[in-house]
Amino acid sequence: MSFAYFRSDEKRPSGRPRSELARKSILDATARLLQRVSLRNLAIENIAREAGVGKTTIYRWWPNKAAIVIDAFFEEVEQRTAFERAPTAVEAIRDQVVRMVHTIGGPIGRIAAQIIAEGQSNPDVLAHFREVFLLQRRAAATEIFRTGIANGEFRHDLDIELAIDLIYGPIWYRLMVGHQPLDEELANRLPRLSISALLQVSVTA
Repeated sequence: MSFAYFRSDEKRPSGRPRSELARKSILDATARLLQRVSLRNLAIENIAREAGVGKTTIYRWWPNKAAIVIDAFFEEVEQRTAFERAPTAVEAIRDQVVRMVHTIGGPIGRIAAQIIAEGQSNPDVLAHFREVFLLQRRAAATEIFRTGIANGEFRHDLDIELAIDLIYGPIWYRLMVGHQPLDEELANRLPRLSISALLQVSVTA
């Protein structure tokens, strides 16, 4: 099963350089393999065989298998969860949170959980995950919040870092602990409840 995703109004690019085609093949192969084996049991040899490339081609771009997995995860999640234009910052956040729940609640979430689990014993993995994915997503969310503050949607003294944790924390908590599902109910309720809480924050709270 491949995670390759294109919107219905997009066409697959043609005439890509061989190096880019090989890189895409490696990332797609990694995503497919992770539906059958865990990150811990995944081997560079497996990826090379699945992608139809040599190991030297893989090591040209990535130092280890964890780096490949993180890039494969980012490539799929980034395009599904990017903030889109909306009339207000609140609406942009709500829409993006819904898509985030749907994405992490699907097969891709299993990859994220394995990356985070691997990062508990290998700090370099977690550091790479933060650099490639988490910090970029938080920076995008920060810009939306700043726009909302400038527009008067949020209070000027809003703690943006804490606000991001409040909104997105439950998604990662449910993913890692599994005490409640990442389902349609959460997708509907989480953005409404968390943003409502932020809009009610007092200056002295």
